[in-house]
Amino acid sequence: MKLRRLLISGAAALAIALPGLAAAKEEMLHLVAPIADYKLYVAENTEKLVADTEAFVAAVKTGNVEKARALFAPTRISYERIEPIAELFSDLDVSIDARADDFEKAEKDPAFSGFHRIEHALWDANSTKGMEPYADKLLADVKDLHKRIDGLVFPPKVVIGGAAVLMEEVAATKISGEEDRYSHTDLWDFRGNFDGSKKIFDLVEPLVSKQDPAFVKKVADNFARVDATLDKYKTAKGYEPYDKLTDSDRTVLAAAVNTLAEDLSTLRGKLGVD
Repeated sequence: MKLRRLLISGAAALAIALPGLAAAKEEMLHLVAPIADYKLYVAENTEKLVADTEAFVAAVKTGNVEKARALFAPTRISYERIEPIAELFSDLDVSIDARADDFEKAEKDPAFSGFHRIEHALWDANSTKGMEPYADKLLADVKDLHKRIDGLVFPPKVVIGGAAVLMEEVAATKISGEEDRYSHTDLWDFRGNFDGSKKIFDLVEPLVSKQDPAFVKKVADNFARVDATLDKYKTAKGYEPYDKLTDSDRTVLAAAVNTLAEDLSTLRGKLGVD
């Protein structure tokens, strides 16, 4: 609670000093508490990410392929929850979460690092050979991310807009299965992305409901729809492999996420941070 109070007082001072961050000081001030709570949420998730990555990296470095595979998706979910604000740490996002397509030599490119570099080794090569440096770098990057959060400014425009942008990305590209293409653990990522976007909406919902309760109900219903769709694929160990879903399944999921993204795209305007 003490940390939350410090965040709120600091953000309030920033709003007064830099009124250009929002249409008016008063509008900025009503977002101070939600943004402070969201920053705590991000800090908690990066703390868990560090702990989980330590266990994942240990499995990789000891050559325990089976354990590393089992830990891959549960470790990543904390990172996926904070993706709405990935642009605030874009350098680390590239290092931690880039795909092979982002590099000239794809999987053979030495610069290809992070979770997906190790994922490729675990599933395509069924080995951790040569992954020790990548595992060490991943853990160092994750720890760096966690350290940065405390001093990072969370602009309301980025936070609130990020919820919609992430859902748009899920519907436009992730739904194809391009992200976790070796492990097919995409549904774990979708759950993390969904949870992260919903957290932002839940924190600002009291402000929006005062002016547009019908909109709030519509978005809540859309979140429930996506939630129910993802729950269809839950298993005792997490989620079904994404390659088991049919084209029809993916179409239904994409439609639900698209509808949600369209509604969330109006959220900044409703809160006066466009």
